[in-house]
Amino acid sequence: MAAAGPWPGLWAVVAALLLLLLWRRRRAGGAGRVCVAVLGDLGRSPRMQYHALALARHGREVALLGYLRDRPHRDVLRCQNIRLVPVAELSGLRVGPKLLQYVLKVLVQSVQLLYTLLRIDQPSYILLQQNPPGLPSIAVAWVAGLCWGSKLIIDWHNYGYTIMSLSHGRSHPLVLVAKWYEKLFGRLSDYNLCVTDAMKKDLWVNFKIKAVTLYDRPASYFKETPLDLQHNLFMKLAKDYEPFRPRYYRAVSPGAESSAFTRRDGSSGSVLKARGRPALLISSTSWTARWDLSALTSVLSSPDYERFIEEGAELPALVCVITGKGPLKDYYNGLIQKLHFKHIQICTPWLEAEDYPLLLGSADLGVCLHKSSSGLDLPMKVVDMFGCCLPVCAIHFECLHELVKHNENGLIFRDSQELAKQLKMLFLDFPSLEGKLASFRENLRMSRQLRWDQSWDQTVLPLLDNRE
Repeated sequence: MAAAGPWPGLWAVVAALLLLLLWRRRRAGGAGRVCVAVLGDLGRSPRMQYHALALARHGREVALLGYLRDRPHRDVLRCQNIRLVPVAELSGLRVGPKLLQYVLKVLVQSVQLLYTLLRIDQPSYILLQQNPPGLPSIAVAWVAGLCWGSKLIIDWHNYGYTIMSLSHGRSHPLVLVAKWYEKLFGRLSDYNLCVTDAMKKDLWVNFKIKAVTLYDRPASYFKETPLDLQHNLFMKLAKDYEPFRPRYYRAVSPGAESSAFTRRDGSSGSVLKARGRPALLISSTSWTARWDLSALTSVLSSPDYERFIEEGAELPALVCVITGKGPLKDYYNGLIQKLHFKHIQICTPWLEAEDYPLLLGSADLGVCLHKSSSGLDLPMKVVDMFGCCLPVCAIHFECLHELVKHNENGLIFRDSQELAKQLKMLFLDFPSLEGKLASFRENLRMSRQLRWDQSWDQTVLPLLDNRE
């Protein structure tokens, strides 16, 4: 008789899990407890960390569930009402064709995620990040919620099927299955949040899902960095990264110290901007296909900027910092290492969670290269930059106007040539306090934009309070 294969054993495990959850449902209800679930790296999921902190601030006990590759923010780690629940990452499923590998991965993740969800104390809500991979997290969270008697809230960041289409094409069977899956199980949620009004409309028109728009907002620690903290950060980064070190030796008083951007007086201890300092340009990226890094590298590799300086234009030297982790980082680092300039320096550090807001608050200009796969989400990187009153040049896509107001808080470009012109225009006569760059920064200061806590209290808290 032929072997039955692995499937009976797998379904036996699933059946055992269901029996376990039915027994556990007899325990006390989960009022006051919320599970915030991410089938991804918690350290790189700031919006879900913000959800957890907001819930904890209102007295909820939060189980924050996900991968623990990168350390979450220290506020999350220090909060007594938040408990981290790690999910083990899969590795080694390299058997057979890619389609079989994918199916096996989804099946194993389903069992693993369901088991993890059933081990936590019974929650009244499961708040799920809908961000790739959507398979299998929505279905598993729905099953767990059904068994616990918990309400399922999906926070729609983007569509999983549009992310898949970047590598497979819109008509690929896997992409079509993923779209059907998101449409079916998305409708089974109790409540839905989304990141833009454009996504809210699309969810209703195409999926018949009603959602509430909760725009990404900066946390309170994204703000302009005081000069003394800037100096401390620059000196720390100068230990590992050449562009932060002073480019020219200057005789200074005993005890004085200098970075490329700041100097501390040895006698008074006061910090000043370095004379003739370079402009600090920052771009934050996940180093994936959703970020058009070719636009920035094309500008930086172009001889135009250097030629303008050589011809006498009052343009500063540039230090371009590209932060983040991702699969394409080594590829682009290889391209960057082949570039040789006199007036442009590039580095690609990975910053500690506490240092990233400080660097944004110290920069002169942000560049956003995020290209939405669906055209319906907004780059949280720009939200953080705006929280630091940092003007932005951002690459165009469909609903970007909901965040970046062209010629008001930044500029929108469509290709590397347009970005190059914008950089020259913004940095002309730098570091003058007049001109477009200063005007954009002042507009951001005057806008008094909502912070995450305020926005969350207005949008999400009534949803929870009215249904318990």
